[in-house]
Amino acid sequence: MKTLVFRPDSLNNRRATLQSLAAVLLMPVLSTAHAQLAVSTAINRTARFRALSQRIAKTYCQIHLHTLPDQARLALTATRQLVRSGFEDLAKVQWPAELARHVTEIQKQSDVLDTLLVMPPTRESVAAVAVQSDRMMAASQAATEAFEKFAKASTARLVNTAGRQRALSQRLAKNYFLLAAKLEGKGTLDEMKADAAEFRLAMANLAAAPISTPAIRNELALGDSQWLFFDAALQRKPDERALETVGTTSERLLEVTDRLTGLYDAALKEVLG
Repeated sequence: MKTLVFRPDSLNNRRATLQSLAAVLLMPVLSTAHAQLAVSTAINRTARFRALSQRIAKTYCQIHLHTLPDQARLALTATRQLVRSGFEDLAKVQWPAELARHVTEIQKQSDVLDTLLVMPPTRESVAAVAVQSDRMMAASQAATEAFEKFAKASTARLVNTAGRQRALSQRLAKNYFLLAAKLEGKGTLDEMKADAAEFRLAMANLAAAPISTPAIRNELALGDSQWLFFDAALQRKPDERALETVGTTSERLLEVTDRLTGLYDAALKEVLG
């Protein structure tokens, strides 16, 4: 009877073949896991586009009103950079066609908005920027909801809700500045009332959510206190001091709600991971 002899090079070839086959078989699993984690970031990014669109219009109008103009210019520049980096983050994953279509639509509206910012603000350009910022926000809202459904995790709604708080703070400030510039639309005051009510309700819902940590509770408490200052400023007539107060408190509230969104984003990654 012949003795079978396995040569080292034969063993190496077989091992390499098996490793290659395993890599091919595991690739869909790894890709799926990666996509699940990436969708959490995508929800955060698309949700953030809502706030960035409104912050762009807010700071642009601030410059027009000469309300803390140097700070407003810095904020506007930083916001435009965040928009660009957000699209770079989303481009790292090859999304299903429907989700990719939503991202493309945000990009389209964002590009139009960006072209309007080239010239120094005038009454006409401020009005145009305000309208286009709302179009970008609407596209971002639709995308965020689509990514939330794709995630199929209840925590995704918390990321969406916390992320929308950022946008509400900025839209309220933007509309306040538009009122000061006498560029408000017919429904501006009603929208401000609705946004304020939605913000308060969302904070209560987040506080009652089953997912909570000491860090989340701390940011919720900070958000509530910052809201009181911001809301009080919104109730004042838009004189110079009130405009500055709305400008600064809206930025502080944005910082808090952005950190809060990041904490829920981290919680969602744990669930998906």
